[in-house]
Amino acid sequence: QLVHLFNFLPVACIFAKEKEEERKEETMATVGKVIKCKAAVAWEANKPLVMEEIEVDVPHANEIRIKIIATGVCHTDLYHLFEGKHKDGFPVVLGHEGAGIVESVGPGVTEFSNRANGSHDVMSSPDSRFTCKGQKVLQFMGTSTFSQYTVVNQIAVAKVDPAAPLHKVCLLGCGVCTGFGAAVNTAKVEPGSTCAVFGLGAVGLAAVMGCHSAGAKRIIAVDLNPDKFEKAKVFGATEFVNPNDHSEPISQVLSKMTNGGVDFSLECVGNVGVMRNALESCIKGWGVGVLVGWTDMHDVATRPIQLIAGRTWKGSLFGGFKSKDGVPQMVKAYLDKKVKLDEFITHNMPLESVIKCKAAVAWEANKPLVMEEIEVDVPHANEIRIKMIATAVCHTDLYHLFEGKHKDGFPVVLGHEGAGVVESVGPGVTEFQTGDKVIPLFVSQCGECRFCKSPKTNQCEK
Repeated sequence: QLVHLFNFLPVACIFAKEKEEERKEETMATVGKVIKCKAAVAWEANKPLVMEEIEVDVPHANEIRIKIIATGVCHTDLYHLFEGKHKDGFPVVLGHEGAGIVESVGPGVTEFSNRANGSHDVMSSPDSRFTCKGQKVLQFMGTSTFSQYTVVNQIAVAKVDPAAPLHKVCLLGCGVCTGFGAAVNTAKVEPGSTCAVFGLGAVGLAAVMGCHSAGAKRIIAVDLNPDKFEKAKVFGATEFVNPNDHSEPISQVLSKMTNGGVDFSLECVGNVGVMRNALESCIKGWGVGVLVGWTDMHDVATRPIQLIAGRTWKGSLFGGFKSKDGVPQMVKAYLDKKVKLDEFITHNMPLESVIKCKAAVAWEANKPLVMEEIEVDVPHANEIRIKMIATAVCHTDLYHLFEGKHKDGFPVVLGHEGAGVVESVGPGVTEFQTGDKVIPLFVSQCGECRFCKSPKTNQCEK
Protein backbone atom coordinates (compact mmCIF):
# COMPACT_ATOMS: atom_id res chain seq x y z
CA GLN A 1 0.00 0.00 0.00
CA LEU A 2 1.23 3.48 -0.75
CA VAL A 3 -0.15 5.56 2.04
CA HIS A 4 -2.61 5.42 4.91
CA LEU A 5 -4.65 8.41 5.93
CA PHE A 6 -5.83 8.95 9.50
CA ASN A 7 -8.96 11.11 9.37
CA PHE A 8 -10.15 12.58 12.62
CA LEU A 9 -13.47 13.76 11.20
CA PRO A 10 -15.77 12.03 8.75
CA VAL A 11 -14.73 13.24 5.32
CA ALA A 12 -18.26 14.20 4.38
CA CYS A 13 -18.52 16.85 7.07
CA ILE A 14 -15.09 18.47 6.98
CA PHE A 15 -16.27 21.31 4.79
CA ALA A 16 -20.02 21.00 5.30
CA LYS A 17 -21.41 24.52 5.49
CA GLU A 18 -23.92 23.58 8.15
CA LYS A 19 -21.00 22.75 10.42
CA GLU A 20 -19.40 26.20 10.19
CA GLU A 21 -21.23 27.72 13.15
CA GLU A 22 -20.68 24.59 15.21
CA ARG A 23 -16.97 24.76 14.42
CA LYS A 24 -16.88 28.45 15.33
CA GLU A 25 -18.48 27.77 18.70
CA GLU A 26 -16.09 24.88 19.33
CA THR A 27 -13.09 27.09 18.56
CA MET A 28 -14.28 29.88 20.85
CA ALA A 29 -14.65 27.35 23.67
CA THR A 30 -11.00 26.26 23.48
CA VAL A 31 -9.10 29.49 22.74
CA GLY A 32 -6.69 30.33 25.54
CA LYS A 33 -7.13 26.97 27.25
CA VAL A 34 -5.12 23.77 27.40
CA ILE A 35 -6.80 21.22 25.11
CA LYS A 36 -7.12 17.56 25.99
CA CYS A 37 -7.27 15.31 22.94
CA LYS A 38 -6.30 11.95 21.52
CA ALA A 39 -2.85 11.27 20.06
CA ALA A 40 -0.85 8.23 19.00
CA VAL A 41 2.20 8.31 21.29
CA ALA A 42 5.45 6.46 20.63
CA TRP A 43 6.76 5.88 24.17
CA GLU A 44 9.91 4.16 22.97
CA ALA A 45 11.64 2.92 19.83
CA ASN A 46 10.51 -0.25 18.08
CA LYS A 47 7.26 -0.48 20.05
CA PRO A 48 3.64 0.04 18.88
CA LEU A 49 2.10 3.49 19.14
CA VAL A 50 -0.31 3.89 22.04
CA MET A 51 -3.52 5.92 21.89
CA GLU A 52 -3.34 8.36 24.78
CA GLU A 53 -5.07 11.47 26.02
CA ILE A 54 -2.55 14.30 25.87
CA GLU A 55 -2.61 17.96 26.87
CA VAL A 56 -1.85 20.51 24.15
CA ASP A 57 -0.71 23.85 25.54
CA VAL A 58 -1.85 27.25 24.27
CA PRO A 59 0.27 28.64 21.42
CA HIS A 60 3.20 30.78 22.56
CA ALA A 61 4.66 33.76 20.68
CA ASN A 62 4.64 33.23 16.90
CA GLU A 63 2.94 29.85 17.24
CA ILE A 64 -0.31 28.45 15.85
CA ARG A 65 -2.49 25.75 17.35
CA ILE A 66 -4.05 23.61 14.65
CA LYS A 67 -6.90 21.13 14.69
CA ILE A 68 -5.61 18.30 12.52
CA ILE A 69 -8.20 17.01 10.07
CA ALA A 70 -6.12 14.44 8.20
CA THR A 71 -2.58 13.12 8.07
CA GLY A 72 -0.59 10.74 5.93
CA VAL A 73 1.96 8.22 7.16
CA CYS A 74 5.44 8.82 5.73
CA HIS A 75 8.39 6.44 5.81
CA THR A 76 10.31 9.03 7.83
CA ASP A 77 7.90 8.45 10.73
CA LEU A 78 8.64 4.73 10.54
CA TYR A 79 12.37 5.43 10.18
CA HIS A 80 12.39 7.36 13.45
CA LEU A 81 10.44 4.62 15.22
CA PHE A 82 12.12 1.48 13.87
CA GLU A 83 15.47 2.45 12.32
CA GLY A 84 16.82 5.68 13.80
CA LYS A 85 15.91 4.67 17.37
CA HIS A 86 17.48 7.79 18.90
CA LYS A 87 16.90 7.23 22.60
CA ASP A 88 16.55 10.97 23.20
CA GLY A 89 13.78 11.17 20.61
CA PHE A 90 11.12 9.52 22.79
CA PRO A 91 8.39 9.73 23.93
CA VAL A 92 7.11 11.49 20.83
CA VAL A 93 3.99 12.04 18.76
CA LEU A 94 4.95 11.21 15.18
CA GLY A 95 3.44 12.55 11.96
CA HIS A 96 4.55 15.37 9.68
CA GLU A 97 2.26 15.08 6.65
CA GLY A 98 -0.96 16.67 7.83
CA ALA A 99 -3.57 19.32 7.16
CA GLY A 100 -6.02 21.07 9.42
CA ILE A 101 -7.72 24.25 10.58
CA VAL A 102 -6.26 26.99 12.76
CA GLU A 103 -7.83 26.81 16.22
CA SER A 104 -5.97 29.76 17.82
CA VAL A 105 -2.84 31.85 17.37
CA GLY A 106 -0.22 33.15 19.76
CA PRO A 107 1.13 36.70 20.16
CA GLY A 108 2.83 38.08 17.07
CA VAL A 109 0.93 35.97 14.54
CA THR A 110 -0.68 38.15 11.88
CA GLU A 111 -0.69 35.93 8.78
CA PHE A 112 -3.20 33.42 10.12
CA SER A 113 -6.60 33.57 11.78
CA ASN A 114 -9.04 31.05 13.24
CA ARG A 115 -10.41 28.56 10.69
CA ALA A 116 -7.69 29.22 8.11
CA ASN A 117 -6.62 25.98 6.48
CA GLY A 118 -2.99 25.04 7.07
CA SER A 119 -0.45 22.39 6.11
CA HIS A 120 2.78 22.09 8.05
CA ASP A 121 5.84 20.72 7.04
CA VAL A 122 15.69 18.25 13.60
CA MET A 123 13.63 15.22 14.03
CA SER A 124 12.16 15.75 17.51
CA SER A 125 12.67 19.22 18.93
CA PRO A 126 13.27 19.39 22.70
CA ASP A 127 10.74 22.24 22.83
CA SER A 128 7.22 20.81 22.96
CA ARG A 129 3.66 21.87 23.77
CA PHE A 130 2.59 18.28 24.55
CA THR A 131 2.33 16.51 27.87
CA CYS A 132 0.92 13.09 28.73
CA LYS A 133 0.57 11.56 32.19
CA GLY A 134 2.60 14.40 33.60
CA GLN A 135 5.49 13.82 31.19
CA LYS A 136 6.67 15.97 28.30
CA VAL A 137 6.03 14.35 24.93
CA LEU A 138 8.18 15.50 22.02
CA GLN A 139 6.83 16.89 18.75
CA PHE A 140 8.20 15.04 15.74
CA MET A 141 9.78 17.41 13.22
CA GLY A 142 7.98 20.22 15.00
CA THR A 143 4.60 19.05 13.72
CA SER A 144 3.21 15.81 15.29
CA THR A 145 0.19 15.31 13.07
CA PHE A 146 -0.73 11.99 14.71
CA SER A 147 -2.63 14.11 17.22
CA GLN A 148 -6.04 15.73 17.01
CA TYR A 149 -4.42 19.07 17.87
CA THR A 150 -0.87 20.34 17.50
CA VAL A 151 1.08 23.58 17.95
CA VAL A 152 3.46 24.75 15.22
CA ASN A 153 5.59 27.84 14.69
CA GLN A 154 4.04 30.12 12.08
CA ILE A 155 7.13 29.93 9.86
CA ALA A 156 6.35 26.23 9.35
CA VAL A 157 2.69 26.56 8.37
CA ALA A 158 1.34 27.08 4.85
CA LYS A 159 -2.08 28.64 4.31
CA VAL A 160 -3.99 26.84 1.57
CA ASP A 161 -7.09 27.42 -0.52
CA PRO A 162 -10.29 26.96 1.58
CA ALA A 163 -11.67 24.80 -1.24
CA ALA A 164 -8.88 22.24 -0.82
CA PRO A 165 -9.99 18.84 0.55
CA LEU A 166 -7.74 18.45 3.58
CA HIS A 167 -7.94 14.65 3.57
CA LYS A 168 -6.14 14.73 0.21
CA VAL A 169 -3.87 17.78 0.24
CA CYS A 170 -2.30 16.62 3.52
CA LEU A 171 -0.10 14.45 1.28
CA LEU A 172 1.57 17.66 0.09
CA GLY A 173 3.03 18.11 3.57
CA CYS A 174 5.84 15.73 2.63
CA GLY A 175 5.71 12.76 0.24
CA VAL A 176 4.18 14.18 -2.92
CA CYS A 177 6.05 17.48 -2.80
CA THR A 178 9.28 15.62 -2.01
CA GLY A 179 9.09 13.31 -5.01
CA PHE A 180 7.51 15.70 -7.51
CA GLY A 181 9.87 18.54 -6.62
CA ALA A 182 12.94 16.31 -6.73
CA ALA A 183 12.24 15.78 -10.42
CA VAL A 184 11.07 19.27 -11.33
CA ASN A 185 13.07 21.53 -9.00
CA THR A 186 16.21 19.59 -8.05
CA ALA A 187 16.97 17.35 -11.03
CA LYS A 188 15.38 19.85 -13.40
CA VAL A 189 14.23 17.08 -15.72
CA GLU A 190 14.19 18.25 -19.34
CA PRO A 191 11.65 17.60 -22.11
CA GLY A 192 12.53 14.57 -24.20
CA SER A 193 14.92 13.16 -21.57
CA THR A 194 15.23 9.65 -20.16
CA CYS A 195 14.68 9.16 -16.42
CA ALA A 196 14.89 6.30 -13.94
CA VAL A 197 13.03 6.33 -10.62
CA PHE A 198 14.18 3.84 -7.98
CA GLY A 199 11.45 2.85 -5.51
CA LEU A 200 7.72 3.12 -6.15
CA GLY A 201 6.36 4.18 -2.81
CA ALA A 202 4.45 7.45 -2.57
CA VAL A 203 7.64 9.52 -2.99
CA GLY A 204 8.78 7.48 -5.98
CA LEU A 205 5.39 7.65 -7.67
CA ALA A 206 5.40 11.42 -7.13
CA ALA A 207 8.85 11.54 -8.75
CA VAL A 208 7.45 9.62 -11.72
CA MET A 209 4.65 12.19 -11.91
CA GLY A 210 7.22 14.99 -11.78
CA CYS A 211 9.27 13.50 -14.61
CA HIS A 212 6.11 13.13 -16.68
CA SER A 213 5.06 16.72 -15.92
CA ALA A 214 8.49 17.96 -17.01
CA GLY A 215 8.12 16.24 -20.39
CA ALA A 216 10.45 13.26 -20.04
CA LYS A 217 10.16 10.89 -23.02
CA ARG A 218 11.15 7.69 -21.19
CA ILE A 219 10.46 7.11 -17.49
CA ILE A 220 11.83 3.79 -16.24
CA ALA A 221 10.34 2.67 -12.93
CA VAL A 222 12.57 0.39 -10.85
CA ASP A 223 11.20 -1.69 -7.97
CA LEU A 224 11.37 -5.19 -6.50
CA ASN A 225 7.58 -5.43 -6.33
CA PRO A 226 6.01 -5.95 -9.77
CA ASP A 227 2.54 -5.25 -8.33
CA LYS A 228 3.49 -1.56 -8.21
CA PHE A 229 4.15 -1.28 -11.92
CA GLU A 230 0.54 -0.77 -12.99
CA LYS A 231 0.14 2.02 -10.43
CA ALA A 232 3.33 3.68 -11.71
CA LYS A 233 1.88 3.68 -15.21
CA VAL A 234 -0.99 5.86 -13.93
CA PHE A 235 1.56 8.52 -12.98
CA GLY A 236 3.43 8.39 -16.29
CA ALA A 237 5.96 5.55 -16.16
CA THR A 238 6.73 4.10 -19.59
CA GLU A 239 8.89 1.09 -18.68
CA PHE A 240 9.45 -1.16 -15.69
CA VAL A 241 12.48 -3.03 -14.41
CA ASN A 242 12.66 -5.47 -11.53
CA PRO A 243 16.32 -5.94 -10.46
CA ASN A 244 15.47 -9.47 -9.31
CA ASP A 245 14.80 -10.41 -12.93
CA HIS A 246 18.43 -9.76 -13.91
CA SER A 247 21.74 -11.37 -13.00
CA GLU A 248 23.84 -8.26 -13.64
CA PRO A 249 23.78 -4.99 -11.62
CA ILE A 250 20.79 -2.75 -12.28
CA SER A 251 23.10 0.07 -13.39
CA GLN A 252 24.37 -2.12 -16.23
CA VAL A 253 20.85 -3.17 -17.15
CA LEU A 254 19.75 0.46 -17.46
CA SER A 255 22.92 1.42 -19.31
CA LYS A 256 22.20 -1.20 -21.98
CA MET A 257 18.55 -0.13 -22.18
CA THR A 258 19.43 3.53 -22.71
CA ASN A 259 22.63 3.47 -24.80
CA GLY A 260 24.94 4.45 -21.97
CA GLY A 261 22.71 5.52 -19.11
CA VAL A 262 19.77 7.71 -18.16
CA ASP A 263 19.84 11.50 -18.16
CA PHE A 264 18.29 11.71 -14.69
CA SER A 265 17.98 9.18 -11.85
CA LEU A 266 16.03 9.64 -8.62
CA GLU A 267 16.61 7.35 -5.63
CA CYS A 268 13.41 7.26 -3.55
CA VAL A 269 14.16 4.35 -1.21
CA GLY A 270 16.54 5.63 1.44
CA ASN A 271 19.10 2.86 0.90
CA VAL A 272 22.76 3.81 0.36
CA GLY A 273 23.34 0.84 -1.95
CA VAL A 274 20.45 1.91 -4.15
CA MET A 275 21.77 5.48 -4.09
CA ARG A 276 25.03 4.29 -5.61
CA ASN A 277 23.23 2.17 -8.21
CA ALA A 278 21.08 5.15 -9.17
CA LEU A 279 24.12 7.38 -9.71
CA GLU A 280 25.95 4.74 -11.72
CA SER A 281 22.85 4.32 -13.91
CA CYS A 282 23.34 7.87 -15.19
CA ILE A 283 25.11 8.58 -18.46
CA LYS A 284 28.61 10.00 -18.15
CA GLY A 285 29.14 13.60 -19.21
CA TRP A 286 25.85 15.09 -18.06
CA GLY A 287 23.84 12.56 -16.08
CA VAL A 288 22.26 13.82 -12.83
CA GLY A 289 21.58 11.55 -9.85
CA VAL A 290 19.34 12.82 -7.04
CA LEU A 291 19.16 11.37 -3.52
CA VAL A 292 15.56 11.63 -2.29
CA GLY A 293 15.04 8.75 0.15
CA TRP A 294 15.75 9.58 3.79
CA THR A 295 18.38 7.78 5.87
CA ASP A 296 21.11 8.74 8.32
CA MET A 297 22.33 5.27 9.24
CA HIS A 298 25.22 4.60 6.85
CA ASP A 299 27.76 6.43 4.71
CA VAL A 300 27.13 6.66 0.98
CA ALA A 301 30.03 6.13 -1.42
CA THR A 302 31.01 5.73 -5.04
CA ARG A 303 34.27 5.63 -6.97
CA PRO A 304 35.64 9.08 -7.86
CA ILE A 305 35.64 8.28 -11.59
CA GLN A 306 31.83 8.27 -11.51
CA LEU A 307 31.89 12.00 -10.75
CA ILE A 308 35.09 12.84 -12.60
CA ALA A 309 33.42 11.53 -15.74
CA GLY A 310 30.89 14.36 -15.53
CA ARG A 311 28.00 12.99 -13.53
CA THR A 312 26.36 15.23 -10.94
CA TRP A 313 25.25 13.83 -7.58
CA LYS A 314 22.96 15.93 -5.42
CA GLY A 315 20.37 15.66 -2.68
CA SER A 316 16.83 16.97 -2.44
CA LEU A 317 15.00 18.04 0.72
CA PHE A 318 11.23 18.50 0.41
CA GLY A 319 11.63 18.50 -3.34
CA GLY A 320 13.48 21.81 -3.31
CA PHE A 321 10.25 23.69 -2.57
CA LYS A 322 10.22 26.82 -0.43
CA SER A 323 7.65 25.30 1.87
CA LYS A 324 5.27 28.18 2.65
CA ASP A 325 5.27 29.24 -1.01
CA GLY A 326 5.48 25.85 -2.68
CA VAL A 327 2.73 23.98 -0.86
CA PRO A 328 -0.06 26.47 -1.78
CA GLN A 329 1.20 26.32 -5.38
CA MET A 330 0.93 22.53 -5.36
CA VAL A 331 -2.56 22.75 -3.83
CA LYS A 332 -3.57 25.03 -6.69
CA ALA A 333 -2.03 22.62 -9.19
CA TYR A 334 -4.13 19.82 -7.68
CA LEU A 335 -7.32 21.90 -7.80
CA ASP A 336 -6.48 22.75 -11.42
CA LYS A 337 -6.05 19.01 -12.11
CA LYS A 338 -2.38 19.40 -13.01
CA VAL A 339 -1.18 17.21 -10.13
CA LYS A 340 -2.68 13.90 -8.97
CA LEU A 341 -3.41 13.17 -5.30
CA ASP A 342 -6.45 10.89 -5.18
CA GLU A 343 -4.50 8.11 -6.88
CA PHE A 344 -2.02 7.94 -3.99
CA ILE A 345 -4.64 7.10 -1.38
CA THR A 346 -5.34 3.45 -0.63
CA HIS A 347 -7.17 3.68 2.72
CA ASN A 348 -9.04 6.20 4.83
CA MET A 349 -9.15 5.33 8.53
CA PRO A 350 -9.99 7.01 11.82
CA LEU A 351 -7.18 7.84 14.24
CA GLU A 352 -8.14 4.93 16.49
CA SER A 353 -8.32 2.62 13.49
CA VAL A 354 -7.06 -0.47 15.25
CA ILE A 355 -8.55 -1.06 18.69
CA LYS A 356 -6.62 -2.95 21.35
CA CYS A 357 -8.77 -4.90 23.77
CA LYS A 358 -8.88 -7.98 25.95
CA ALA A 359 -10.00 -11.34 24.59
CA ALA A 360 -9.98 -14.97 25.73
CA VAL A 361 -7.77 -16.70 23.17
CA ALA A 362 -7.69 -20.44 22.59
CA TRP A 363 -4.13 -20.97 21.35
CA GLU A 364 -4.59 -24.71 20.85
CA ALA A 365 -7.08 -27.50 21.38
CA ASN A 366 -7.71 -28.96 24.84
CA LYS A 367 -5.87 -26.14 26.62
CA PRO A 368 -7.26 -23.38 28.86
CA LEU A 369 -8.21 -20.04 27.31
CA VAL A 370 -5.66 -17.26 27.87
CA MET A 371 -6.58 -13.62 28.46
CA GLU A 372 -4.64 -11.62 25.89
CA GLU A 373 -4.52 -8.11 24.48
CA ILE A 374 -5.49 -8.32 20.81
CA GLU A 375 -5.79 -5.80 17.98
CA VAL A 376 -9.17 -5.50 16.27
CA ASP A 377 -8.86 -4.05 12.77
CA VAL A 378 -11.20 -1.48 11.22
CA PRO A 379 -14.37 -2.87 9.64
CA HIS A 380 -13.95 -3.56 5.93
CA ALA A 381 -16.68 -3.30 3.29
CA ASN A 382 -20.09 -4.39 4.65
CA GLU A 383 -18.66 -5.13 8.11
CA ILE A 384 -19.57 -3.80 11.55
CA ARG A 385 -17.25 -3.44 14.56
CA ILE A 386 -19.12 -4.14 17.80
CA LYS A 387 -18.26 -3.42 21.41
CA MET A 388 -19.36 -6.60 23.19
CA ILE A 389 -21.34 -5.95 26.38
CA ALA A 390 -22.18 -9.52 27.36
CA THR A 391 -21.72 -13.06 26.13
CA ALA A 392 -22.77 -16.56 27.15
CA VAL A 393 -20.92 -19.84 26.83
CA CYS A 394 -22.49 -22.43 24.53
CA HIS A 395 -21.62 -26.10 24.26
CA THR A 396 -20.55 -25.52 20.67
CA ASP A 397 -17.66 -23.38 21.96
CA LEU A 398 -16.58 -26.24 24.24
CA TYR A 399 -17.01 -28.76 21.43
CA HIS A 400 -14.57 -26.85 19.24
CA LEU A 401 -12.06 -26.59 22.09
CA PHE A 402 -12.23 -30.07 23.58
CA GLU A 403 -13.92 -32.41 21.11
CA GLY A 404 -13.58 -31.16 17.55
CA LYS A 405 -9.89 -30.30 17.96
CA HIS A 406 -9.44 -29.23 14.33
CA LYS A 407 -5.77 -28.26 14.24
CA ASP A 408 -6.44 -25.61 11.59
CA GLY A 409 -9.04 -23.98 13.86
CA PHE A 410 -6.50 -22.44 16.23
CA PRO A 411 -5.59 -19.96 17.57
CA VAL A 412 -9.13 -18.64 17.84
CA VAL A 413 -11.35 -16.37 19.93
CA LEU A 414 -14.42 -18.43 20.79
CA GLY A 415 -17.95 -17.21 21.55
CA HIS A 416 -21.01 -16.85 19.35
CA GLU A 417 -23.79 -15.94 21.78
CA GLY A 418 -23.36 -12.26 22.66
CA ALA A 419 -24.80 -8.76 22.50
CA GLY A 420 -23.23 -5.34 22.16
CA VAL A 421 -23.19 -1.85 20.69
CA VAL A 422 -22.05 -0.80 17.22
CA GLU A 423 -18.72 1.03 17.49
CA SER A 424 -18.13 1.72 13.77
CA VAL A 425 -19.20 0.49 10.34
CA GLY A 426 -17.34 -0.18 7.12
CA PRO A 427 -18.08 1.05 3.58
CA GLY A 428 -21.46 0.00 2.22
CA VAL A 429 -23.19 -0.38 5.60
CA THR A 430 -26.45 1.60 5.68
CA GLU A 431 -28.67 -0.43 8.00
CA PHE A 432 -26.57 0.18 11.12
CA GLN A 433 -24.91 3.18 12.72
CA THR A 434 -22.70 3.85 15.71
CA GLY A 435 -24.58 3.33 18.98
CA ASP A 436 -27.09 0.75 17.74
CA LYS A 437 -27.65 -2.17 20.11
CA VAL A 438 -27.06 -5.41 18.24
CA ILE A 439 -26.70 -9.19 18.54
CA PRO A 440 -24.08 -10.83 16.29
CA LEU A 441 -25.47 -13.85 14.40
CA PHE A 442 -23.65 -16.95 13.16
CA VAL A 443 -26.44 -17.62 10.64
CA SER A 444 -26.49 -14.99 7.88
CA GLN A 445 -29.52 -13.53 6.14
CA CYS A 446 -28.66 -11.44 3.10
CA GLY A 447 -32.30 -11.31 1.97
CA GLU A 448 -31.27 -11.58 -1.68
CA CYS A 449 -30.09 -15.13 -2.41
CA ARG A 450 -32.42 -18.00 -3.37
CA PHE A 451 -32.06 -19.58 0.09
CA CYS A 452 -33.11 -16.39 1.88
CA LYS A 453 -36.08 -16.05 -0.43
CA SER A 454 -37.15 -19.65 0.13
CA PRO A 455 -39.51 -20.57 3.02
CA LYS A 456 -37.93 -24.03 3.08
CA THR A 457 -34.68 -23.10 4.86
CA ASN A 458 -33.18 -20.52 7.18
CA GLN A 459 -29.74 -20.78 5.62
CA CYS A 460 -28.03 -18.22 3.36
CA GLU A 461 -25.77 -18.86 0.38
CA LYS A 462 -23.56 -15.92 1.30
